[in-house]
Amino acid sequence: MNGLDLLGPDQRGLYIGGAWREAEGGERLDVIDPADGSVLTDVADGSVNDAVDALDAAVAAQAAWARTPPRERGEILRTAFSLITDRADQFAHLMSLEMGKTVAEARGEVGYGVEFFRWYAEEAVRIHGRWMQAPAGGSRLLTIKKPVGPCLFITPWNFPLAMGTRKIGPAIAAGCTMVVKPASQTPLTMLALAGVLAEAGLPDGVLNVVTTTRHGEFSQTLQADDRLRKVSFTGSTGVGKVLVRQSADQLQRLSMELGGNAPFLVFEDADVDAAVDGAMIAKMRNMGEACTAANRFLVHRSVAQEFAEKLGQRMGGLTLGRGQDEGVDVGPLIDEKAVESVSQLVTDAIHDGATVVTGGQAPDGPGYFYPPTVLLDVPVESEINVQEIFGPVAPISTFETEEEAIQQANDTEYGLASYVYTRDLARTIRIAESLDFGMIGINSGLISNPAAPFGGVKASGFGREGGFEGIEEYLETTYVALPAG
Repeated sequence: MNGLDLLGPDQRGLYIGGAWREAEGGERLDVIDPADGSVLTDVADGSVNDAVDALDAAVAAQAAWARTPPRERGEILRTAFSLITDRADQFAHLMSLEMGKTVAEARGEVGYGVEFFRWYAEEAVRIHGRWMQAPAGGSRLLTIKKPVGPCLFITPWNFPLAMGTRKIGPAIAAGCTMVVKPASQTPLTMLALAGVLAEAGLPDGVLNVVTTTRHGEFSQTLQADDRLRKVSFTGSTGVGKVLVRQSADQLQRLSMELGGNAPFLVFEDADVDAAVDGAMIAKMRNMGEACTAANRFLVHRSVAQEFAEKLGQRMGGLTLGRGQDEGVDVGPLIDEKAVESVSQLVTDAIHDGATVVTGGQAPDGPGYFYPPTVLLDVPVESEINVQEIFGPVAPISTFETEEEAIQQANDTEYGLASYVYTRDLARTIRIAESLDFGMIGINSGLISNPAAPFGGVKASGFGREGGFEGIEEYLETTYVALPAG
């Protein structure tokens, strides 16, 4: 099994209006195996005209899809959930090939990602408004929820399945059509997902997938079209700001899940062993290439040495290698640029006075690997504490007081995820009320859950994905005034 068998002979093209087709001009883009830099396969490299064709198809399908009974929409999602679950190993191997994560970790993403389809299969039939008497009497108030309309989804490379399902799931449930542009580094999983949804009975034109390297032209063209009513983007804050600006002329609805710089706070009363267990999850998930990854380890001075030694032992004992190989714990980063960025941040931190506990130097190629690394005594102002690392590096800084810890944690433009380890209930409440983050994990290194609202504040964006809140991003409210009699 290599995962590529999920894709039929035509499934390396564009998926528009329920049909697979070549890109305008027949252009192709290579999909690279990050474990050795070789070409896995190629897919269609769509043009701007292809993007417009995809939006045309979504617009043409919108009215009929909005009228489709909620139960039917939910059953399509439930069928897709079952099909993906049955093919979990194939999806896991496909993701491992194109993105680099281990097959075991990719299986975890399949389990997490497909839950969004099951969750929103159940939410599709629970879309409702309200009915009430006007406070002054004489009339009645009725509200109706309607689908926003055609959407543009731009998904990242680090979670090729889950970042798609948590947008596609609520859109289908709400009655919205969509154009999806997956990351050019990892397009294969999205193409396979499109095939599964077609097999599950999703009508032609509801989901359209365009793989392309023309990122800026693609979004700019579609956002200038007044038929597009919503954009959901997961990616960098810089690109997110561009998309927000481009949305202004058409006043499109937006969901922006952007960068992160998650603090991981360990207080003096914490269970250090439990904190290390949590740190391994929060840091090493996806080789650290996650917006929710613990980025800054803020540890009370009294337990910093113990925490660093135990974390160093755990991270130093991980095996680096190709994600599909047995016994491998940590796969490659996505590309050479990622390795260079992580290497520079570590070099600068050492120059600033940090001590290397384990790791700290990229191995020779082939492949885009960086070893799990722990740094101690990192100055809080070091660049590695400012930038999103997006790699398997744990920089440890220290604090003395709770107030200092909160100040250091909040001293970032980002506000997505945060983690806190303490056994003091009163402190837990104080910290939760004081941290400027959209998500807080208490004595847990894993916070993502399809039933919970995922999203951030400040430069980490706005809007929520998952939970009851997620479907509201795809619904408009209409108020109807009715006479009393």
